[in-house]
Amino acid sequence: MPLRLSARGPAHRRRLATSAVAFLSLGALTVGGVALTDFGGFTSSDAEVELASTATCYDMVSIAVGGRGDSPKNGVTKMLTTPDGTPLPAALAGEFESDWIDQMVGAPKGQVKEGSYAAVYVEYPANMASYDEAVNTGVENSQKVMRAIAASCPDTRFAIVGYSEGADVTRRAAMEIGNQTPDGNGNYGIVDPSKVVGVVILADAGRKAGEGAFPGSASGTGPDGFDKVYQNGSGPAGAGALPGTSGSFGALEGKVASFCSEGDLTCAMPENTSLLHLAANVGRQLDVDALQRDGAITPATGADMAMVLGRIAVAAFSDIAAQDNWLASDETFLDVLLKVSEPGYKPGVVTKPVAKVDGAGEPLPASEAVNLAYLPAKIAKEIIGFIGSNTNTVQVVMNDPYGLTLGPGSGHHFDYWRDADPAKGKPLTSAQYAAAWLTQLAKDAEAGKPIKTAAVQENARLAVLADPTTATATTSAAPTTTSVVTAPPVAPAEQAPIAPAVIAPPVDPALPGAPAQPVDPAPPVAPALPADGTQAVEGTQPVEGAVTSTTPVPTTVAPTTTPAP
Repeated sequence: MPLRLSARGPAHRRRLATSAVAFLSLGALTVGGVALTDFGGFTSSDAEVELASTATCYDMVSIAVGGRGDSPKNGVTKMLTTPDGTPLPAALAGEFESDWIDQMVGAPKGQVKEGSYAAVYVEYPANMASYDEAVNTGVENSQKVMRAIAASCPDTRFAIVGYSEGADVTRRAAMEIGNQTPDGNGNYGIVDPSKVVGVVILADAGRKAGEGAFPGSASGTGPDGFDKVYQNGSGPAGAGALPGTSGSFGALEGKVASFCSEGDLTCAMPENTSLLHLAANVGRQLDVDALQRDGAITPATGADMAMVLGRIAVAAFSDIAAQDNWLASDETFLDVLLKVSEPGYKPGVVTKPVAKVDGAGEPLPASEAVNLAYLPAKIAKEIIGFIGSNTNTVQVVMNDPYGLTLGPGSGHHFDYWRDADPAKGKPLTSAQYAAAWLTQLAKDAEAGKPIKTAAVQENARLAVLADPTTATATTSAAPTTTSVVTAPPVAPAEQAPIAPAVIAPPVDPALPGAPAQPVDPAPPVAPALPADGTQAVEGTQPVEGAVTSTTPVPTTVAPTTTPAP
């Protein structure tokens, strides 16, 4: 029985005739203006005591990115400004409120002193007229706001929080920040990754298959430096609907919490659903807002769809033509379509020679004729590959993907604010866990505590080991004995006199400062010398065929043997 989200379900939502494309393109979600249970956070009165300018510095600022339709609007909302009054694409929390994101970014308010923490909402289109354009604008605006804050307040720490369409913005922004390369002066183009202490992503469409909730963390049960264990599991096995946008978080690995509810097809698409991934890529290039508004395909939206599909088809055949012998490869036509349908796809270098026009009447070259021999096997691969990569597609489509993910009151796209599994003993919801983590990060920033990451802790450990005041300098190697003496006699200045009839073990050459340790006294009579004139060493046996020195040794001094090189 699906759980109901009382008083939280988005209102006035219509089912689309093209629901598969709509939900796969992360578009069929309207979260603005929905009444939610009050979990505390920012209110409009907070803005009266906070200056809407980056001239006011905080110990920590959360950059919040809402989902579709959940963004401040310039001209409607009072926007954040630079110290000289230039408006930025963001608004302080309180000037803009999100019933979804406030529950997380508003949690530290009241837990730290006034003026230590703030949150700002990023302005971006937050629509589906052109998905990737909207997301890319959100990424640019998020980074622009962070640069402006860091320029005014270089000690400020950042968290980035995003949900739904805003989750895609947050992932891509965090990936770019974490994978920056500093210039010759150690400066970064966006912000120093070490200043980003946490990233929270809810319904991450860029999840890799099998990726846990905390990419790169040491424990896998929570972000590095946060002791509270996430009880709702590590995440479903499926991949996000947009796997082509995935990648490493670089320096931010271990500081990311990416939550995905089982059944939320935007981030947990079952394996072997290639056609649905293709539909998602197509949907990212369509005006889904128009499709939803019209409720059906119109001449305008139909022409738009035909243009997108035609462009993808041309790119697919061009990609195949650029390969020397595509028929002999294991790549299927569906694989090619998935590749070229990515909005950011760029054609590769054409490696196949261009055919000569004047040779049109000549017989088919032998090399080309040989390639045709692969055609029957290629057809078989196409059929097997298509079936194998879509074994779960029919099951997903037959189970109403729209209702499963975005259904009012039951869609798993809203599990992050409700208990996904009451049988586990009422664990924290994903939003509550994120709120607790952000609160801890804000307290650490207020106290000026070092950033708790695995890299910082490892560097601290190495620094202790490298400190000569704390390193142990009394470790000695075990004495080394040998009966082979091929080196020249040791100079008298390097020999330490010892009492007659007392045998001292040789000093390891690697530790010249270590004093010789006495051993059990030998018999009263000094040991006889071997025939070759060298001093015998207790506990060793001559090696057959060894070369020894014939230099006489004084009877009152025991020589120190030196191992052969």
